[in-house]
Amino acid sequence: MTNPATQYFVKENSVVRKIWGKSDTILFIFAGSAAEFALNKAVDWLYFTGKLPADPLGRLFSTVSYAREIVFSETNKAQAAIDRITAIHGAVEKNRNAKIPDWAYRDVLFMLIHYSVASYELLERKLSDQEKEDVYDVFFRLGSRMQLKDLPLNYKDWLASRAAHLTLDLAKSEYTKDLYRQYKKHLGAFRYAVLLESQKLVVPERAKAMLGFNKASWLKPVIPFYKFSRLIKLDGLIKAILLPPAYKAQIRALDVS
Repeated sequence: MTNPATQYFVKENSVVRKIWGKSDTILFIFAGSAAEFALNKAVDWLYFTGKLPADPLGRLFSTVSYAREIVFSETNKAQAAIDRITAIHGAVEKNRNAKIPDWAYRDVLFMLIHYSVASYELLERKLSDQEKEDVYDVFFRLGSRMQLKDLPLNYKDWLASRAAHLTLDLAKSEYTKDLYRQYKKHLGAFRYAVLLESQKLVVPERAKAMLGFNKASWLKPVIPFYKFSRLIKLDGLIKAILLPPAYKAQIRALDVS
């Protein structure tokens, strides 16, 4: 039983817990982030350690897992996790003898906000304005703990900042092409095709255009069927077919009963 005196980083009745408590939603957050990571002008930082091209799925999964840990932790534990993230990036900066641009940190934070909303609305329902503010508040506090500068104060202001970041901070580069080659290599042709179709459903229009996503996703008409499959408990079988075997146990663990 939960101790009523326990302080959580995210309130127990928050929609953010619903978003990050289902593997389905998190997988779309993962898919969308994979697209934007590949386009971000600061992606060279992720190549610096060699971890991203060597294991792109694991690297992206670790980013999502950190965010999820923060969402479900007590405040002090969540803050400790955020501080670990800051320390890890600090060590990379020291090794490269350069600073990760502040806008690059904001971009990752903005990805998590955008895909939290987009993925939940795709699979569940539209969020109210207040629920979107709730989502933003959680990641605003995360970014503030990381001492990020120039964070908008609310969701409405964030929309304008997000649009500016998409205009200024994305570019299709050799890193983009290489990262997508790595996705295909690690996923295989069929799962890679599913990834691309998933990305079409959640990435912003500018990113879709840069990636050459000029056709509607054939997954869109499948989404209602998938929602129904959850009601009759067949979604586990579908995910078992679609997901890489190495990550099945980790992905199952993302579901909060």
